[in-house]
Amino acid sequence: MSDAEKYTDQGDNAQEPPIDAPGESTDAKPQLTGRQRLAAGLWPPRVSRAQLIVALLLFVLGLGLAIQVRSNSDNSALRGARQEDLVRILDELDSRTKRLEDEKQRLEGQRTELETSSNQAEEARKQTVEKEQQLGILAGTVPAQGPGITLTISDPKGAVESDKVLDTVQELRAAGAEAIQINDVRVVANTYFSDETGGIGVDGKKVTGPYVFKVIGKPQDLEPALNIPGGVVQTLEKEQATATVVRSEKIVVNALRVAKRPDYAQSSSH
Repeated sequence: MSDAEKYTDQGDNAQEPPIDAPGESTDAKPQLTGRQRLAAGLWPPRVSRAQLIVALLLFVLGLGLAIQVRSNSDNSALRGARQEDLVRILDELDSRTKRLEDEKQRLEGQRTELETSSNQAEEARKQTVEKEQQLGILAGTVPAQGPGITLTISDPKGAVESDKVLDTVQELRAAGAEAIQINDVRVVANTYFSDETGGIGVDGKKVTGPYVFKVIGKPQDLEPALNIPGGVVQTLEKEQATATVVRSEKIVVNALRVAKRPDYAQSSSH
């Protein structure tokens, strides 16, 4: 047999290695459905450290933008105010804070006097008299005098209504007014206002213009409170009325109210 025949014979009888059929594995792994492969790819999430840092930075940026938008919307009313108007508003807020601090110190001083006084009964009687005078001023049953302002509202066209007068009284009280009189009517806690033909009603009594407010309080607080942007003076000017404010070291409020005896309320100390 020749060498060529031997080579051909060996090539015909040589065993080739088995070839695996497509889709078959020697390890016989279980087949996964498409949904299972998708779930396996999504969970557990594979998040890198860089992705976490980027997400945190985006959250902080979004929170800052939200706070900035809210701050801008809250301050929109003051956005158009002039610098001197903003300074005046800040001064008024500082004055109100100082008044509260002064009232706190005064009450703490009274408590200290009661605790340390050698004659506590006499000290208590003295404070009772002072409190009675203070309550009388607030109730309008006794006259009062002190520094303050005179506010005069001229209304030639009769455009000022009762709600504008009520806003003025509330603004004065917020600024620390202790006694108020409109023309010849004393304004107290339960005073009400109504619209009347040719004027306004104060506790059912008709008052005509010009409306003169006599106000006792700290002039440095009362006048700026009326002149703040969007305040009483500007509102009255839009109604074609004029408002003038004059400071004074002595304002006399002498219109009195009759003390009314309560029908049902009684002192709880009895």
